[in-house]
This record gives sequence, C-alpha cells and structure tokens, in this order.
Amino acid sequence: MRKKRICLLCCFLAPILYLAFSLYIKIDKIPNTIFIREGQNITYDYLLKFSEDDDVKVSNLIDKKETEKKAKVKLLGLLPIKSVSVKAVPSEVMLYPGGQPLGVKISTKGVLVVALSDIETAKGKVTSPGASSGIQIGDSIIKINKKEISSAEQVASLVNSSEGNELAITIERKGTIINKKVTPIKNDSDNSYKIGLWVRDSTAGVGTLTFYDAKSQRFAALGHPITDIDTGTILNVSTGQIVSSSIVSVRKGLRGSPGELKGIFVDEDSSLGSVSKNTECGIFGSADKSLINKKYDKPMKVALRNEIKEGPAKIITTVQGEEPKAYSIEIQKLLEQDSPGPKSMIIKVTDSELLEKTGGIVQGMSGSPIIQNDKIVGAVTHVLINKPDVGYGIYIEWMLKDADILTK
Repeated sequence: MRKKRICLLCCFLAPILYLAFSLYIKIDKIPNTIFIREGQNITYDYLLKFSEDDDVKVSNLIDKKETEKKAKVKLLGLLPIKSVSVKAVPSEVMLYPGGQPLGVKISTKGVLVVALSDIETAKGKVTSPGASSGIQIGDSIIKINKKEISSAEQVASLVNSSEGNELAITIERKGTIINKKVTPIKNDSDNSYKIGLWVRDSTAGVGTLTFYDAKSQRFAALGHPITDIDTGTILNVSTGQIVSSSIVSVRKGLRGSPGELKGIFVDEDSSLGSVSKNTECGIFGSADKSLINKKYDKPMKVALRNEIKEGPAKIITTVQGEEPKAYSIEIQKLLEQDSPGPKSMIIKVTDSELLEKTGGIVQGMSGSPIIQNDKIVGAVTHVLINKPDVGYGIYIEWMLKDADILTK
C-alpha cells in the first residue's frame, strides 16, 4: 500500500517538476535586453507574457519618438518574474554583405607599453624607471611634459633630450587618465637616456569586411577587437584606414594549430575608408568609396537575435584572390548575452569545399558575414583551437550598435 502511494505521489509530482524545470529554462533564456522592430509587439509564449501596464503598452511598445522602454515578464500575465529592457530598431535595416578581404592599418592613441626592460649603466643593471614609477604593460603613454605623443620615435627623442631630468608622463589605463613622474637613466651601451619601456604605435593586418551601409557610408569588419600581439590589450585608435587586399595563400587549420589566410595589401596608397572605432565587436568607420562587392551587390535585411534559429546557415568569405563566395555552416548554439561581445553563437563549418581548402575557420576569416534565410545574422569571430571546423560568431545587433546604425 505504501509503495502504491509513493508511486502515485511520484506520478503527481513528476509533471509538476518537469513543468517547473521547463519554466526555469524559459525564464533563464530571456535576455535582459530585447530588440524589436518599430511598431511590433513583444511575444514569447503562452506561459510567459509581457505586461501591458503604464510603463509599456504591448499594442504599441515602441513609437517613433522612444527607443527604449522597460517591460515586465509575468507568468500567465499575473506573477511578475523578470524585468527586461526593450529597445527599438528601424523596421527595415538594409545592408550590403561583405566577405571581401581588407587590409587594416591602425595608429594608436599615444603609444602602447608592450614590455619593461632593465637598463645597463656603468654601475650595472638598474630596474626600469618606468616600471618603478608604476607604469604597466598595457598602459598607453599619451603625453610627456604635456606634449601629446604620436609615435615611438617621439618618446625616444623626448626621453633622451631630458638629460636625466624628471619627466611628467600621462598615461591612460583602461579609460582612466593617470599622471606619473619618471627620471630617465643613461644607458651605458649607447650613452642615451632611457626609461626602460618598449612601446608600439601602430599595427597592420588582414581581416574581412562584414557589412557596408550605403546610406550612411558606415562599414564594419572583424567582429572582434584588434589587440596588441604581445599584451592582448585592445588598441586605442588614433587614426586608421582600410585598403584593398588579396588572399594569396592559405595555411590549413589542424587540431591544435589554427590556420591562416595570408593576404597582401593592394594599392596601399588608395584608402577605402577611415577607421574610427576599435571595440569588443570589431572595427568601424566611414568609407571613402563604395564597398559593395560585385558578387553580392544586393542589400540584405538583418535579423534580430530572436529571429535567428539554430540550424543551417552560410558564411560569405574569401579564401583566394579578392572575390568572396558563400559556404555552408551550421549554427549549433545561440548563446545568451546581456552585453556586447564577440562570442554570441557557436558555428560549425559543414561545407566540404571550405573544409578541404582551409580545414574550417582560420585567422583572417574574422568578420565574414553569417547569412540565414537571406538575412545577415552575424559574423565569424573565433575558431576553437582543437576543433578547427568549429568556432564563434557575433550577433549582428552588437556590430550595428557600434557602427552607430542602431541607437544605443
């Protein structure tokens, strides 16, 4: 009799526990920020409803004058569960897909400290004066004695001309301005004054264009930031430009060894546009010339994250020359993100031709647009080192925001 009661209790509790667990999963998957098109209603499912109160009218959630409101998620429209931010996007965002390679040249704001070094003096090695004053790897030197810094050569000249007198050095560290006092020391080997810092003022490389907006002439590329190769610091852009590029060879990706597209700059003196931003979501700027490629010369709609589905998709990328081509992939998992970042979805290359040529996702492919149902949904960003056919993509929403096409 007791066993029968236990069985009945289990049969009664099992569906309740299953329903509770399913509800928990549904709630957990609702992002803190939801983008919808102007004039649309928010819909979720029959269990979770968005409130229709004084703050938000679902029937007219976003009007032309307001770009953000708060909405409450309620169970069966009664029990408040979660509050979310709802942002509007234009009803029709039309962009030209990229896929063609770009040469990127960046000059940093000030100079980036990439290493510290001791100084050889007549009395032996002396610890880096810059390090002793509190300057760290990853800091940007933006002023010396109130003079704005634009190159490594300028730093060397100002330090050497100090003749050992104390320097007032202004640095930027993660957006914070800090002032330091540093006294240069004479280097015994060349009789010049030094502060024991290695600095870098520029970088260059090849990436892939994600999209071009003909109306605003804005462009986006890479899908992830340009970082310093030694420090991993996101480079603070002073000036930058994009130029034409051509892929000349491919190093195939293998397990444990990422592949690479090797490109050359074409007509380096002819700029295609200027780079104004280098963010977590890529590089952004204004084009000097049309960036519409000949093969994909029709604008496409963009998909908001709630419109993206796990399943088949394509990427447009270039693995030879300058002409892009579409290749099949699978969006394996859509990840929840409440703040911008380059890892929004997990993707897998399924196209036999691309796998044969590259082994999957390789360096230089970052920024290749991801297309699903004839909409731009994101861009390729990273590869998994031990699975070269698998990597990450970024939601196109994040790139649209940093391109100033969507209201922040």
